[in-house]
Amino acid sequence: MSFFDDLPARPERPRQPKPVPPVWAGPPSDELPAVVSLGTFFHRSARMVMAAKSVEVFSTGCLIEVVWSVRRADESDSDWSRVIDQCFNRGPYRLDSDNGRGGALRFGVAFPDGRKATTAQLHPGMFEGEEPVTGPVLMSAGGGGGSSNDDELFCSNKFWLWPLPLGGDTRVVAQWDDLGMKEESVLVTGEQLGTAAANVQNYWVAPRPG
Repeated sequence: MSFFDDLPARPERPRQPKPVPPVWAGPPSDELPAVVSLGTFFHRSARMVMAAKSVEVFSTGCLIEVVWSVRRADESDSDWSRVIDQCFNRGPYRLDSDNGRGGALRFGVAFPDGRKATTAQLHPGMFEGEEPVTGPVLMSAGGGGGSSNDDELFCSNKFWLWPLPLGGDTRVVAQWDDLGMKEESVLVTGEQLGTAAANVQNYWVAPRPG
């Protein structure tokens, strides 16, 4: 008999229930979104470009994909590093961390009914269940990437917007004063979002097996 033949079987781990995040915190995990292609620039200059690529529409909200590229001018190494930090340290709490100074990269959405959402409105109490969240909510959802070197950088990111804005046109707003980009916006029409919302598909069309 081998030394390893009579080892006790490993006990089975109890099956854990599926975690259910709040509806405002991200897209449903069981839906195939309908995609609205935008391909529209917020800003184009010799220094930088920023564009809205697409909107992935779900039943509860949407993911807005934004890309930007910056070419280095005469910045010192430390100043260029700060530009890179603004681009890549862009989690839910960090995207507008320089908001008090007013020059950092900022994103927001204007709803058809006049409501506004920005990434600066996030705070820990929302994620810890200490307070009800009524929305609207705009948060970095990752799903992108980027690269940088001593001459230029490229970055892409997706932003989760909840709830889905319907009943009129929606404006996606961006501003980056440090790089000479004043407030600019891209329009997403109510017709575009409404048509896409009607074409969202559920993954599962049959009950779970077993």
